[in-house]
Amino acid sequence: MHSIPSPAVMHPLSLSASSRFLSQKLLIPSSFFSNFKTTHRRFHTNFTKVPIIIRNCTSPPVYAKPSSQIRRSRAKKWEPDEKLQALRELFSKPGIGIDAYIIPSQDAHQSEFIAECYMRRTYISGFTGSAGTAVVTKEKAALWTDGRYFLQAEKQLNSNWILMRAGNPGVPTTSEWLNDVLAPGAKVGVDPFLFSFDAAEELKEAIAKKNHKLVYLYNPNLVDEIWKGSRPMPPNKPIRIHELKYAGVDVASKLSFLRSELLDTCSSAIIVSMLDEIAWLLNLRGGDVPHSPVMYAYLIVEVDGAKLFVDNSKVTPEVLNHLKNAGVELKPYDTILSEIESLAAKGAELWFDTSSVNAAIVNTYKSACDRHFEIHASDRKGNLHNGSNDQSWGPSGVYRASPISLAKAMKNSAELEGMHNSHLRDAAALAEFWLWLEEEIDKDVKLTEVDVADKLLEFRSKQAGFIDTSFDTISGSGANGAIIHYKPEPESCSVVDPKKLFLLDSGAQYVDGTTDITRTVHFGEPTAREKECFTRVLQGHIALDQAVFPENTPGFVLDAFARSSLWKIGLDYRHGTGHGVGAALNVHEGPQSISFRYGNTTPLQKGMIVSNEPGYYEDHAFGIRIENLLCVKQVDTPNCYGGIEYLGFEKLTYVPIQTKLVDLSLLTVAEVDWLNNYHAQVWEKVSPLLDGSAREWLWNNTRPLVKQ
Repeated sequence: MHSIPSPAVMHPLSLSASSRFLSQKLLIPSSFFSNFKTTHRRFHTNFTKVPIIIRNCTSPPVYAKPSSQIRRSRAKKWEPDEKLQALRELFSKPGIGIDAYIIPSQDAHQSEFIAECYMRRTYISGFTGSAGTAVVTKEKAALWTDGRYFLQAEKQLNSNWILMRAGNPGVPTTSEWLNDVLAPGAKVGVDPFLFSFDAAEELKEAIAKKNHKLVYLYNPNLVDEIWKGSRPMPPNKPIRIHELKYAGVDVASKLSFLRSELLDTCSSAIIVSMLDEIAWLLNLRGGDVPHSPVMYAYLIVEVDGAKLFVDNSKVTPEVLNHLKNAGVELKPYDTILSEIESLAAKGAELWFDTSSVNAAIVNTYKSACDRHFEIHASDRKGNLHNGSNDQSWGPSGVYRASPISLAKAMKNSAELEGMHNSHLRDAAALAEFWLWLEEEIDKDVKLTEVDVADKLLEFRSKQAGFIDTSFDTISGSGANGAIIHYKPEPESCSVVDPKKLFLLDSGAQYVDGTTDITRTVHFGEPTAREKECFTRVLQGHIALDQAVFPENTPGFVLDAFARSSLWKIGLDYRHGTGHGVGAALNVHEGPQSISFRYGNTTPLQKGMIVSNEPGYYEDHAFGIRIENLLCVKQVDTPNCYGGIEYLGFEKLTYVPIQTKLVDLSLLTVAEVDWLNNYHAQVWEKVSPLLDGSAREWLWNNTRPLVKQ
């Protein structure tokens, strides 16, 4: 499944033309965007809005119109929007006084998946995709999203909204658009809890070109004001301990590692706001966010202590004892800002990862530091009078990437064992599911895409250690498969058509691991064109799976391996090829990725887990994607140029790939061998977990192919 993982978690400016980490189910660090935007804008200045020719496999050329023409040709009849009207009425209220308001997708922790009560952008716009930014002025409303969601947004936005297809030629960034539509000197409001500090600073600088001012509205959030009584309650599910046999390293050791990092950077404490980082560091799991086993919390780790800011009602006696043993003190969730002020007043040097810590926290610290300087100004003058010239006097903060992100990404042996075991149980559930689905289709049973997703959940829930799905199942028949992050809804989904391609992207959260797998199948006779496109996607999947590369290689170097076969006939796809995956944690995590966005220079390292998911999508026709999860491992090579290690991948996913869709004439002998060897491994590893007709189904779908 494609999206973006932390710490490159999609920040509110990421859906501008610079489209931060459009990949994956993915996202790119903010350091990249200053370079990327310059290049991207230079490209736009020379671009003339003429149709782009896209040739597909065997059909005549397809002409893709510029985004602006698409919007005009699909204009909807205007209809009143009471939510937008109510929001605009707040703009002129005392203490607010703004001309525009930006509503991002994120919560206060820059999460990709968020609790329902924080889905403010969804509430105001009606667009339910996980990535997007809404901007409302007194006269206009616009929504930016990336290529994964263009078709979905077209369907869900009403006539009051302008759809901005981020990354398409001629589409402005959010700040460029604001600079264009607002009179100079306008005030742009944001909730500083919902923007990372870096994102807020980037926005502030961009709109200053037209003398616009960024206004922080700490309380209330304007969308919450109009949401009122219908807004869902905040989640309060109990926290649980993630057992050491799955975590592999105890909390004391993880905190000791983090404190050594503090000492190395001369920091007094670090502020951790990413929810999966907190869960990993404390060996805890929660249920506050759909699909992600995390809890809403902040964590401050000092050299001699730690404080967890969380709703106390979620903390069971067992968890409380677990935290006490690790030397972690509990504090109310909403006291984080007062604690930051207190630390600054004591002269503490706090470490912030400003790409993820929200602007409210960082600005609170900076303001408190200013007050600290004012209060102790006389002391400083005395030091200078006595000949001291200490430029580091007083707290100033340490701004650098979180050390937890990389440590979490490199899985230890216990985490890898849990991932292997959970994937095999998941594969058994999928074998039983595919058998059921094929039998129902053969009996001409009418099944909707939602029916299929619900049945898959039923099979998975029978497996030991099952907790939840790892994301909303993407169950797309025919044209719906071309909507990259399609979510079927009961009132609008399609019936699975046996004569069309069917794409199923799904995953699960188990107590010991996280899964994510995509398979594309046909229940009838696929066309030659469908087979060619599927086979070229498969060739890209095989090429990446077999890649061997020197250590310190970033993921973007490998992205072309997965696209090369498609490129040969002028095809491509609008998402990254691979995202990081957590161990019994978020299905999308950073810092690693495999993407055409070359700004993420994080090297792939042993123990990292990434997805391998090339695809091809033809709008309003069909979608194809083949996805396995891979673990980075050391590879023995006959040579060792430069005296460095060479790395490759080990498969975690073991589910058959439908051979009916393979055009053998396109495959090399080596590629056929890869497919046969993979299916032999699937049979060897998964068949012991099955019996009866499910075992027979697995046997029938893992038989070797022979290239004539």
